[in-house]
Amino acid sequence: MSETIIQGAHLVGSINLPDAGTTFRVVSEHLGDRLKRIPDGEVGERFYWIQFQAKRFDTMAGISRIPVEPFYIRDTFDGRPFTIDGGVDADDLVFPDLGYADAAIESYRTFAELRDQGVIAAGTRFQVSLPTPAAVVGAFVVADDRAAFEPAYERALFAELDRILDVIPHDDLAVQWDTAVEFALLESANIRSHHAITPWFDDVMGGVVERAARQASRVPEAADLGYHLCYGDVEEAHFVQPTDAGYLATFTSRLLASSPRTVNWVHLPVPIERDDDAYFAPLADVELPEGTELYLGLIHHEDGVEGALRRARAAATAQPHFGIATECGFGRGPSERTAPLLDLHAAVADPWS
Repeated sequence: MSETIIQGAHLVGSINLPDAGTTFRVVSEHLGDRLKRIPDGEVGERFYWIQFQAKRFDTMAGISRIPVEPFYIRDTFDGRPFTIDGGVDADDLVFPDLGYADAAIESYRTFAELRDQGVIAAGTRFQVSLPTPAAVVGAFVVADDRAAFEPAYERALFAELDRILDVIPHDDLAVQWDTAVEFALLESANIRSHHAITPWFDDVMGGVVERAARQASRVPEAADLGYHLCYGDVEEAHFVQPTDAGYLATFTSRLLASSPRTVNWVHLPVPIERDDDAYFAPLADVELPEGTELYLGLIHHEDGVEGALRRARAAATAQPHFGIATECGFGRGPSERTAPLLDLHAAVADPWS
């Protein structure tokens, strides 16, 4: 493996730091020349990915929690799903602000100030991570109502993106679509736990690719566009361990073929125990066009540089050039792990040249 094969690093989104300003400062200090984009750490209510969306739904007319005894996630989030009330047409649902635009606009102001001060390197983009509509619908809506609810929520989420695009200069912006529940749908036959989600549309791979292409169409060409592909991260565990990178490779190839615009990066997970060539073999068939970066989530805090390089050597048998990342965000891990993880990225990845 050459010294330059691992170029650049990517931060998926969540980072356990107290606020956006601290995130930008600490990340820039540890990884400045290895990053093209910096997220705000998904601080505040976004710390547990999409769970805060259910609190927004609690304020809406026309949908209700199913009438069972409440159960709580992390003693904070009501885990009961929603159903559309009888006689209500999903197209008539009125969504409140979902929180993504407000958070992005506020964090961008801090980002721009710090970049102007030289804290953040010139040319670095501000990264906004958004969930796919299917993720939110699959997580929070009862099975019988998902097909009706998804288009309504998609419109509301796209409206949030439009607000972001209206305020943040496109050449300063990078938009990442967090694509996780889609792989639970693709792997539904293999999941034997409460994480299983039954697909609500036929031709699951075709359906998730079609949705991803539609998401791509909403991001102007001047903004960067990326996809974080994920097998879940509930208390640092996947909903199922992938047999290999087959579904990830197929989705990536079909997305790149169908996207109406350039996909600037794709990020894929790499389980800690997979340092074998067989896991990565399906990626050999993925043809990455010029302008599309591949990031592999082969950084794991448990085995440091040695483990990351072991997985990287196996990955290089399928794809010769890639950057590195963790499998998912690390905002829900202990805060004392944050700086060492950033340093681990720096130890493994070469700076962007």
